[in-house]
Amino acid sequence: MKFFIVFFSFIWISFLATTNLCAQETYRNHKVTQGETIYSIAKQYGITETSIYKLNPDARAGISVNSILILPTASIEEVVISEFRNHRVKRKETLFSISQQYGITVDDLKKYNKFLYSDDLKKGDRLKIPQFKTSGGVIEGKEPTEEIVPDPKTSLHEVRPKETLFGIARKYGISVNELQEMNPNLKENLAVGSQLKVPATSFVDTATIEEDRYGFYEVQAKEGFYRLKVKLGLSEEEIVTLNPYAKDGLKEGMILKIPKKNSTEIIREVNKVDLSSHIKNASKKKIAVLLPFQLRSYDVDSLEANEDLLQRNRTLRIALDFYSGVLMASEFIKDKGISVDLRVFDTEGSSSALNEILNDNDLSNMDAVIGPLLSKNVELAASKLKNNDVPVFSPLTNRNLKLTSNLFQTLPDDQLLALAMIQYLKDNHAGKNVVLITDRTGTNKEAIKESIPSVRTLSPREAGFFYSGDIEGKLINNQENWVLLESTNPIVISNAIGLLNGMPKTYQIRLFTTAKNDSFEYDDVSNMHLSNLQFTFPSVSKTYTLDDKNAFLVSYKNEYGVYPNRFAVRGFDVTYDILLRLASADSIYESVESDGETEYIENKFHYEKKSLSGYTNQSFYILKYNQELQLEIVK
Repeated sequence: MKFFIVFFSFIWISFLATTNLCAQETYRNHKVTQGETIYSIAKQYGITETSIYKLNPDARAGISVNSILILPTASIEEVVISEFRNHRVKRKETLFSISQQYGITVDDLKKYNKFLYSDDLKKGDRLKIPQFKTSGGVIEGKEPTEEIVPDPKTSLHEVRPKETLFGIARKYGISVNELQEMNPNLKENLAVGSQLKVPATSFVDTATIEEDRYGFYEVQAKEGFYRLKVKLGLSEEEIVTLNPYAKDGLKEGMILKIPKKNSTEIIREVNKVDLSSHIKNASKKKIAVLLPFQLRSYDVDSLEANEDLLQRNRTLRIALDFYSGVLMASEFIKDKGISVDLRVFDTEGSSSALNEILNDNDLSNMDAVIGPLLSKNVELAASKLKNNDVPVFSPLTNRNLKLTSNLFQTLPDDQLLALAMIQYLKDNHAGKNVVLITDRTGTNKEAIKESIPSVRTLSPREAGFFYSGDIEGKLINNQENWVLLESTNPIVISNAIGLLNGMPKTYQIRLFTTAKNDSFEYDDVSNMHLSNLQFTFPSVSKTYTLDDKNAFLVSYKNEYGVYPNRFAVRGFDVTYDILLRLASADSIYESVESDGETEYIENKFHYEKKSLSGYTNQSFYILKYNQELQLEIVK
């Protein structure tokens, strides 16, 4: 009964409001001037295009200069605010660009966000966006359907097939952010034939980008020609030759054309930073954790059944271990004076359960979301939370992720690891005899040969075997021999490692790979052999030792009775890094702008934004087996 009373009251109030407005109805005239459209006139008076067409039906066929339109006053339009939408302010957004995005005025923004009267707009601010119910429906800030009217400082660019935001921005010598500022309703997928506002510049780079030879690079904050020389290996003269508009200097967001070889060899050296000594934001941190606990599978009455479930379900074990690390990080940050509001959800490992969580719970005010674990689910969560700019961290996967602007890939991808290893070999192979052993499963053969032209290659015989003489024929006696083993075939790997280990010591063999895959864990591959060969490889993490005497290791052992495995450590490292970033800046996005690398128990983090998408961790290790069968850090 109460529902019907409330509902009836709502209808009655709406009826009175509408009646009152009708009694105040007035109109005005507008004389059309050169370049005006129905859309621009509607925006000018704060009314809808629908209401103009309603009073001027002939305008649907077009309007001409000096014609007279009858317009309703804005008071006729506004009936009631139907709802509010949340918006988190992004970098470089202004009150004007936000008002344009949602089809409202700057005054509307200030009216419903009182702090804007006294404070400047800052990145990370959360705004309430009013949604007005009008005679033409609910205004939702949709794209204008009329043509874009440029001012004298701009011109129009018609999108051609296969053109991208990168390519268009580069053509006019501006950044992608500047292009998006000029076109606030711009969508990620450009429609062929659509028109964009661009600078009315005398210089337009019409050169065609040869995709097989050149790539794009977006200039980062505070980068100059010297820094790009170190980073890309290109001089100022070379950059300007390829990008003539850069002669007046570099600016953040500028798109540069660079040779593809340079674009794939960006391995940065960054400074270590201890975020715990830079805490300035002590507000409570709101963190959501999305993990596949699969609680429906638990049997509350049977300990034996639950133990069996844990034995059979590896994903569940990983989730529980990871979560134990999350809890420890939440406790550790309290010692820094930071409290945490941790909201934990069971995704059950399914997209449907995740969808239900995201639809039934408001996560728009979260400072960060950790998880889910599976690729498709973390993409779904990031996509759903993108409009509110909520950072989503993918904790355990780095493969084939579709990065949205709010998605953080905490594991460096395999390509970065391979490039890092190749760069290390390129920088240090002088005076060594470099041999590449590979089969058709080796994916980095061409990149290795391009970086080290003198490399000698060897492929296995049929069935994946070598004879001792096959390998010995590529080695040089009394000289260092660096051997790269590139394969995913366990037979090739075990056979090659066994033969290399049996070679005379005078060959001074050291073994490398650009990708340490599961085949290197094959039963026939001896760790002793790997130790003898000083096996060296890139890795997303290192391995802790009990000699570290780390407070986390001691606390974990005291809490759970065992030392943490790598998933528990990763749960701690990822979460503690996120919490410290939030405590040392106003938002995650601000924290990653600093050019520093953080390091914890087994993992380190340095996030860089990929153009037009999300953030990837660029930090990695190069590890080597030593004579004590332990892993030591080479780089």
